[in-house]
Amino acid sequence: MACSKFFSNLPELLNEAIKYFNYDYKTLHSCILVNRLWCRLAIPLLWEDPFSIKLPKNHRFIEIYLHNLNDDDKTKLNKYWASTIEEEHSNYTPSQMSNFAKLVFKSLFLIFIKNEVNLHSFEVIVDYEEFEYFNSAFEIILQNLNFVHNIKDLTIRFDKITDNVRKFLGFFGSNCNSISSFYYQFLFTYYEYSKIEEDLSQMIKLQKNLKKILFRDSIPPLYSLLKNSNCSNTLNTIIFNNINFNNIKYLSENELLIEPLIQKSDNYIENFGIIDCEIRQLIQSVKLYCNNIKFLCLYIGSNNNQNIEIILDLIENKRQTLNYLKIDSFGQILPFKLKYLNLCLTINESDLEIFLKNSQNTFIKKLLIQKKVKYEYQDILPYIEEYIVKKKRVKYLAIVETFQFRSEDLYSLKVKTKEFQLYDIQVLNYNDLVIDVYDLINKTY
Repeated sequence: MACSKFFSNLPELLNEAIKYFNYDYKTLHSCILVNRLWCRLAIPLLWEDPFSIKLPKNHRFIEIYLHNLNDDDKTKLNKYWASTIEEEHSNYTPSQMSNFAKLVFKSLFLIFIKNEVNLHSFEVIVDYEEFEYFNSAFEIILQNLNFVHNIKDLTIRFDKITDNVRKFLGFFGSNCNSISSFYYQFLFTYYEYSKIEEDLSQMIKLQKNLKKILFRDSIPPLYSLLKNSNCSNTLNTIIFNNINFNNIKYLSENELLIEPLIQKSDNYIENFGIIDCEIRQLIQSVKLYCNNIKFLCLYIGSNNNQNIEIILDLIENKRQTLNYLKIDSFGQILPFKLKYLNLCLTINESDLEIFLKNSQNTFIKKLLIQKKVKYEYQDILPYIEEYIVKKKRVKYLAIVETFQFRSEDLYSLKVKTKEFQLYDIQVLNYNDLVIDVYDLINKTY
């Protein structure tokens, strides 16, 4: 009787267990192959957030979506593939490759539109060479207005101004007024910005529920953007990311207020980073007043070796709460458990060995190492294998070595990758595992 009751509860128990594999895409794909029950329980987790930025990232969603094309579109894609890629000695042109990529790009958009998806977040990030894809996507959107009607989070980044960029801003202002989070980055001069100032201002003005704006790498006349807008009663967060305030008198003088601000913030500060500034006094204030630090990002130049001691003292002081650490230098005092450690180093192999020995009691879920090779090359993999891999001290590992004109990623060494898998360690591409601090700011606040 007890046995019968146990097996009747097995699906429910298994469902709870599989939830622990959420965002562990490799394990979830393995669960699908066990049997129908495991497959049925794992599929919802795989499809819960196919565009996830969680780490490690899921790169298979495009492949899955393309399987849902109709037969005519599949035939068309296969013809492009066969004629431009599969031939080993094919002399295909860049324009042929571009046409194939545009066809995939367009096909994905049409899949979403035909299935009447309820789009919540929309990111438009366009580099100089990618405007033809943007133009193609914008043309499809203009023919399907409902596709973007309910967008809540909008991210746009353009490297240049075109007629379609202006039309795009005007279109969103007229057809989408429910945006609650707006993040934009324009990489061009103030003169070029003036071409779209009115369009951008009008788009913001028409929003009825705008709560957050993030400015990054931009030099907009902020007052004119927010003046007379409908968001004065809803806007609660404005983030300035990598903005130059040197010519704004009151803000440049406010550098003197940073230390008192840290003191007053007390336990509210959880994420803290310092870039290109005098750090000794600031770190001392963080150590004394901020007792809940979880994410720490420190960029330490080669001329700041005198600050290493106080930084290590800070890490030691915050080891009970610290989960994420990115330190652009060298450190030995670590918490017993870290979710994320990113080391950007210019270091010789003997010093690295000392560091690995001294930190053997620390388990790191995601370990990233970026080793900058300036002069003589030294192989660090034997030390990684001895002190990290064989002791199973990490779950995810990414290592990239950068030279003057190239870089080498451990992920490309398939033999080593398979060897490390025997120790239950997954090797990933460095760029896939790294946490972009700017993205963290945007997603967190």
